[in-house]
Amino acid sequence: MSEWALILGCSAGHGGATAKKLAEQGYGIVGFHFDRGEMKLEAEKTKEEISNLNGGKVKFWNTNAASLDAMDKYIPQIIELTGGASLKLLLHSIAFGTTTNFFGEQPATQKQMDMTVHVMGNSLLYWTQKLFNMQLLGDGSRILGLTSEGNYLAMDGYGPVSVAKVAMEAIIRQIGWELGRYGITANSLQAGITPTRALTKITDNWEDWVQKTKKRNPMKRTTTPNDIANTISLLLKQEADFINCSIIYCDGGEHRSGTF
Repeated sequence: MSEWALILGCSAGHGGATAKKLAEQGYGIVGFHFDRGEMKLEAEKTKEEISNLNGGKVKFWNTNAASLDAMDKYIPQIIELTGGASLKLLLHSIAFGTTTNFFGEQPATQKQMDMTVHVMGNSLLYWTQKLFNMQLLGDGSRILGLTSEGNYLAMDGYGPVSVAKVAMEAIIRQIGWELGRYGITANSLQAGITPTRALTKITDNWEDWVQKTKKRNPMKRTTTPNDIANTISLLLKQEADFINCSIIYCDGGEHRSGTF
């Protein structure tokens, strides 16, 4: 029976690249995305590519993966797809939240903060709890969440997302501590600045961010989704069984190179 990966945020960027990489290796892919218009078409294209790579072992749902109702609705269908076997990977790659400052003309509201922290942080806990209770996580399963330099650096407009990332890192650390005894590991993967759609939502000056990052990064380039996909592929190997409760950096050394 094939091994399966569940990717929350699978249509493009890091999630999409990881889905394709793992499909090349024969993994079945279950993906959630929440897209309209052009991005919905992009998700359908990604699904088609995956199907061609792994012989049709792919299922995408276009719905809010952070919704508890969606979890309860679709987890039974995931069980049918996998035959009840444990997932090899649960990847949280949802990039949706409020990007604004805490003070100024449009200060972050409680509703915006609660939504951002839930979608980009707490929802990973609820997915993990429900999957574990349904025996869809077991010995050798990996839980991974994507974080960023904004988890410890303050920057314009990033406050709500930064809070969510820090929450997610704490959740992952605790998951790994509690479920490690079952052979389940949980880690955060920190990418460098990556020119994706998500970056354009953080700042209007994203092109300047990209150029400045290329100058300060030791490898003189930005991170790519394929860099992240390759790292995740490595972390699924048996040799990575003892990596747990950690932040793993995939940024060419960017986090050690100061700020711009």
